Amino acid sequence: MLYQRSMDIERRLTTVLRLIRSGGYSTPMIAQKLGISIPTVSRDVTALRERGYDIRSERKADGWQYVLVQNLRRSRPSIKGELVEVRQ
Repeated sequence: MLYQRSMDIERRLTTVLRLIRSGGYSTPMIAQKLGISIPTVSRDVTALRERGYDIRSERKADGWQYVLVQNLRRSRPSIKGELVEVRQ
């Protein structure tokens, strides 16, 4: 049971990261798309930041959106734990 919950969380984190990478998503948009609460999205983004992803919020013409900042000099852990080189 605990294993399944952990797997569900990892899948959700992977999906949240994919949406942020694609661009144009805010907290409410991610929550609506995934059918989860706004606080859950905020916790997921915090978890991804703690894993080394440089996720920032930027004000765009149509509101706030998440942006994944990519840096060639820094390796980040992937969702599954291995290190990957991030490229722009």
